[in-house]
Amino acid sequence: MRLFLALLLPLSTFSFALGLTQPLMRFERLYFLEDRPNLIEMITELWRQEDMALATIVGLFSIGFPAAKILLIHIAAMTGGNSRSLALLSMVSKWSMLDVMLVALVLFAAKTSGLAAAAILPGLWFYAAATLSTAFAASLCTRA
Repeated sequence: MRLFLALLLPLSTFSFALGLTQPLMRFERLYFLEDRPNLIEMITELWRQEDMALATIVGLFSIGFPAAKILLIHIAAMTGGNSRSLALLSMVSKWSMLDVMLVALVLFAAKTSGLAAAAILPGLWFYAAATLSTAFAASLCTRA
């Protein structure tokens, strides 16, 4: 089980990094305008448009909590799962699927509004893989 965790942790970290930097979706407007934003660009654009509260919320739940969860899993795996790291991991894990739901809502809104045709790109798949592998690694850490 520790070997599987040792393989799963780099995979989740790598997938999370790609999920942040690769384009999440493609929005086509008027047949010739196309946007391919990644998550970091979306948050930066919200901040630039002076929507700081929304940028902070999206950044916290899409980057902050998942990054903290991955870091805590690494710490728990290295220390053998001491009670403090497992308690923090349990607290952060409660917020872990909210980030994927947030991205799915944006995609759903774009598709149903009729303003843009939207398609999923590899960044969203990497982000989802990071979320699932991190959740599985967290469950392995709490069992060990």
